[in-house]
Amino acid sequence: MAHTELNLRERRTIEDMLNAKIPVREIAAEIGRHVSTIYRDIKRNRYADEDLPELNGYYGVVAQRAAVQRRARRQKLVRLVGLRKAVIKQLKEGWSPEQIAGRLFFEGQKVRVSHETIYAYVYSPDGQSKELARYLPNRRKKRRPHHSRRSRGLVFPPDRSIHERPDYVDTRETFGEWEGDLMIFERAQGKMNVASLIERKTRFAVLFRNNDRSTTHLMDKLMTVMEPLPQTARKSITFDRGIEFRNWRKLEPGIGTEAWFCDPQAPWQKGSVENLNKRARRYLPRDAPVAALSNQDMKSICDRLNGTPRKCLGWRTPTEAFREELMKLR
Repeated sequence: MAHTELNLRERRTIEDMLNAKIPVREIAAEIGRHVSTIYRDIKRNRYADEDLPELNGYYGVVAQRAAVQRRARRQKLVRLVGLRKAVIKQLKEGWSPEQIAGRLFFEGQKVRVSHETIYAYVYSPDGQSKELARYLPNRRKKRRPHHSRRSRGLVFPPDRSIHERPDYVDTRETFGEWEGDLMIFERAQGKMNVASLIERKTRFAVLFRNNDRSTTHLMDKLMTVMEPLPQTARKSITFDRGIEFRNWRKLEPGIGTEAWFCDPQAPWQKGSVENLNKRARRYLPRDAPVAALSNQDMKSICDRLNGTPRKCLGWRTPTEAFREELMKLR
């Protein structure tokens, strides 16, 4: 099985080539994989949103996270021999995965598995070699694609309101809570824009360019930028309710980051990033030729912003404060 596992780089290539309408056979040839491997990965790891079907599709980062989680679930029953034998015994006795998992919880067993873990093992190569699927109530040889249920209704539901955000985020006591926004430029610059992010405790700023205001493009770029950080350094991001942030649901499955939203027309509720935008305008006025700015130009602007001592940080710079917090995570 190991030789068929795709990595993140390959999955990002698949995403890019699918977006370019390149046939799957050509994608397989480009990355040196069998065409069935590509078809299988697209089918198993396709992103689906019942509320916003126009966002459905294949995203490399999301696919990688789903594959890693699925592999971890399978491996639990591979590692724990006693648990595996008990689960197989109960499957053969006619118990469903839900009944097995529920009984382990009811009995207060120290080692438990979810019904999803059991299903993942049943349909793994090991489970298929034992023909475990025939003991399931529905007796399917292959499992139907499963997509997590999503609440219907608003794009920004009430449970994601800033008023539901934990109190400790408000106090800036914890590290890894961010605010995000989009800096817009004059129409002559086209759809180019700059996304701005700031970590609330350390005031550390991140700026990156976008070619358009598409929510899919923005969230993919945001995840790419934030993913190298430890997960505990990117626990949440608070946005306004702009349409460019409507694909926020990708964040948690993609990089484990929660999203919160300000009230409509209430920019002061994300005051840190609003203040960052004002300071960044010194280097990025509304008539700035954004398309002409290189990645090094953007880094230089961030370095200036993060290298300035701040009174609220005891005259440390955001870079110094951010590094101190990262060191604490080691």
